Amino acid sequence: MIDFDKYKANDFEIEKRISKIKVQGNIDISNTEVFKKILSVIDLTTLEGSDTNDKIINVCKKACTYKNYGTDVPNVAAVCFYPVFIKLAKKVLHNTDVKVASVAGAFPSGQSPLRIKIDEVKFAIDQGADEIDMVINRGKLLEGEYGIVFDEIAVIKEVCKNIHLKVILETGELVTVEKIRKASEIAINAGADFIKTSTGKISPAATEQAFIIMLDTIKEYYQKTNKMIGIKAAGGISEPIQAVNYLTILQNILGSDWMNKNYFRIGASRLADKVLARLIHKLKRQNPELI
Repeated sequence: MIDFDKYKANDFEIEKRISKIKVQGNIDISNTEVFKKILSVIDLTTLEGSDTNDKIINVCKKACTYKNYGTDVPNVAAVCFYPVFIKLAKKVLHNTDVKVASVAGAFPSGQSPLRIKIDEVKFAIDQGADEIDMVINRGKLLEGEYGIVFDEIAVIKEVCKNIHLKVILETGELVTVEKIRKASEIAINAGADFIKTSTGKISPAATEQAFIIMLDTIKEYYQKTNKMIGIKAAGGISEPIQAVNYLTILQNILGSDWMNKNYFRIGASRLADKVLARLIHKLKRQNPELI
């Protein structure tokens, strides 16, 4: 566990940084590699009460067939479902390069007793989950009960062992720079492999402002420990240009080492097909015989 420095940024300064990064960012959206990169880091997600086995099967089949569209077109990084669908997803995606992630631990509220959260995480892992996306108890964090938030993450990470743990902060409910920064610090110190913006169940979900605060925290942790922590932007990212903006901010703050599915993810349900359409259009213009 490290002691983080006092975070001095405010909303106005963060907005100025975002504007500057977008103007000076060196990501070329005419380059097909940009859209391949974005497609390769997407967690294709459905987390609805109306999810059915057929829907899960269809999402899984879609997830592992993007590469069929052309030379070097990648599949998405992962799919993400509720725990009850993980066994089915693992069966459909057997012998593919697509990971299976599960939300667990009282998603999306975080408002259940710890023993129930632990049991759900264990169930998801037993079903075959490659990754766990847990959500913090925002109520406790807003009350200043930081020790409780830390302990819950630490215990769930102990259950996960080598299974990657993404810790969802639900930044839209934390609201302030100070609270988003504190949640990021706690999650990283408690053992998160990734920190994640949102559940996608509230508005605002992912924001560039929250993303920068989280990236700054990851950067400071890396500078002090030489350990890389991943980041996932999720919720409301449905257009390719939004994804490009997040990628540009990531590159500007953390650099190219983070620009892969091991350290960066985008959680989305509609984005992948739109990115693929952009990619196919560009590839066809370069070589009409390619696809």
